Amino acid sequence: MTVLVVTGTDTGIGKTVFAAGLAGALGASYWKPIQAGVDPEGDRETVAALSGLPPHRILPEAYRLTTPASPHLAARIDGVEIELDRLALPQVDGPLVVEGAGGLMVPIGETLLMIDLFAHWGRPVILCARTALGTINHSLLSIEALKARHIPVAGIAFIGDPHAENERIIPQLGGVPSLGRLPMLDPLTPATLAAAFAQHIDLSETFNGR
Repeated sequence: MTVLVVTGTDTGIGKTVFAAGLAGALGASYWKPIQAGVDPEGDRETVAALSGLPPHRILPEAYRLTTPASPHLAARIDGVEIELDRLALPQVDGPLVVEGAGGLMVPIGETLLMIDLFAHWGRPVILCARTALGTINHSLLSIEALKARHIPVAGIAFIGDPHAENERIIPQLGGVPSLGRLPMLDPLTPATLAAAFAQHIDLSETFNGR
């Protein structure tokens, strides 16, 4: 089973839209193990609306928390304890796209970070990053943290307006493949996302040798 984990250098950078495009392009199943904040809806609903996947490919979360906050805090407010055993990767037919919550160093418990969960799984990670000012530092720190925990980095995917220098220097200094840049889309629909993903994102490096 091919598993790709989608994470970001920060929250709110567009990794859910990227995950929807990725899952749709691969005909994969989609799973977000921990959702924190569901007003008016969660990321699962966004992916269902944008990916073009049939409903059975959109898997329910292991934890669906109501508060839009770090998972450890949202779980505490909801009176829930997040347990590692419930976060085992689901077995599906075909590829599986897994979306993390927030950035790598987001706590999901008192002693467990999101990046620790990725290390536990040991599956390749796609890092989504902004193109805008500040992305060099955030991206290189994220890549360094992933490599320090021996987590395979499938590549970095940029999201936003073009910035040729940032898109060049980050993969070079980080020593990871660039998968391309997904532009901001208006309107954002299943059709425009699928077309933009096919045009701008190159997954050939991701699957070399897999």
